[in-house]
Amino acid sequence: MHTVEKIGGTSMSRFDEVLNTIFTGQRRGSELYNRIFVVSAYGGMTNLLLEHKKSGEPGVYARFADAENEDAWLAALERVRAAMLAKNAELFSAEYERHAADRFIGGRIDDAAECMRNLRKLCSYGHFQLDEHLLKVREMLASLGEAHSAFNTVLALKQAGVNARLVDLTGWDLQEPKNFRDMISDSFAGIDFSRELVVSTGYTHCAEGQMKTFDRGYSEITFAQIAASTGAREAIIHKEYHLSSADPNQVGVDKVVTIGRTNYDVADQLSNLGMEAIHPRAARTLRRAGIQLRIKNAFEPDHAGTTISQNYCSEKPCVEIIAGRKDVYGLEVFDQEMLGDVGYDIEISSLLKQLKLYVVNKDSDANSITWYTAGSRKALTRAVRLIKERYPMAEVNLHNIAIVSAIGSDLKVKGILARTVAALAEAGISIQAIHQSIRQVEMQCIIDEADYDAAVVALHRALIEPENHGDVIAVAS
Repeated sequence: MHTVEKIGGTSMSRFDEVLNTIFTGQRRGSELYNRIFVVSAYGGMTNLLLEHKKSGEPGVYARFADAENEDAWLAALERVRAAMLAKNAELFSAEYERHAADRFIGGRIDDAAECMRNLRKLCSYGHFQLDEHLLKVREMLASLGEAHSAFNTVLALKQAGVNARLVDLTGWDLQEPKNFRDMISDSFAGIDFSRELVVSTGYTHCAEGQMKTFDRGYSEITFAQIAASTGAREAIIHKEYHLSSADPNQVGVDKVVTIGRTNYDVADQLSNLGMEAIHPRAARTLRRAGIQLRIKNAFEPDHAGTTISQNYCSEKPCVEIIAGRKDVYGLEVFDQEMLGDVGYDIEISSLLKQLKLYVVNKDSDANSITWYTAGSRKALTRAVRLIKERYPMAEVNLHNIAIVSAIGSDLKVKGILARTVAALAEAGISIQAIHQSIRQVEMQCIIDEADYDAAVVALHRALIEPENHGDVIAVAS
């Protein structure tokens, strides 16, 4: 029985450490095998290929989509080439391996450049529009980063004497795309996992188009489907940190605890807050396949980490995690005309979706509805204007707020609401709204954005530290 394990880009950038902890470590002989690794591009590489995930600084894709001539995007692609060759030189001191790595990625970059030139030329004719092909270009560019890290990993493992095998899911030489599930099942058919350590790209080229649905979250979707298709014993995600009771940078490394076990329901609540233990679609695939997920710290290989399963419930009701987000706005619509109109919010919800505003939660009373949304201020301002145009009698307000949540597999703790309110009041924090559903896996407090950090500390001190469940994290200073 094998495992399927995913390693993120930041960890891959510390490859020597990962090689000596996760890939090989103290393993010898057969201990090295019965593992499939799904690797992401090295940290920062996808930002150069597409656009910076946080700042929005344009990469090759963004420059290609906007450029009137090829100089801008070609220069950006050459910067990617330089960065990838520099990474190869960092990883491989031996001339043979370095030249092999350079030839592989150099050929891919040359092919991509030629394809993009030809596409630009084709779209100079009126019957062909560039916009219709941009998503394919985006996928092709993203695949370069994934192929680069996967190829190098196999090369390094072979250099270390491991019988490693590359499964390239980028479809680079594929004549006709397959559907997602067939692409993965066909690519892994016939492999003896007990004799080969398999390294796979995180991006999968398929007929559906991964980035159309998941954009840059595709690697965890691939990871989960590989686990399901190959019948893995366990799925493991190696991160740069433990899944903890709160952010150690906020509450202190001496106070947080590692979550030993939890369930997929809790993982979904974290995803809703933008703090993904795993992409919710990937979690759904693992749940349906009955596969347990383990979250581990890539640089503490001896720590068992956190197991996430379908049916786990804490032995006694308790709060497991204090989490939240402060990049949230409260979009409040007050209209006396909505009383009795159960469909009043449907059009507004559709508008928010069109503007790509993520709705974390919403609440309502007789004559008002508030959406707690995350997105650009520009899109929110536009939403306010459009709502006022559609509902001229409505009063629309936008509030800068934050959400802080107490999450657990069983929150049926007597007096938890009173303890929460008291803890925030003692810290001088005013609650603007509060939510707890009948399912009782999460309780959300809506507070002023400026109070976010203090609220996390206050709730962790009141709801988690007295219980001290889990294993205390040992974090090197």
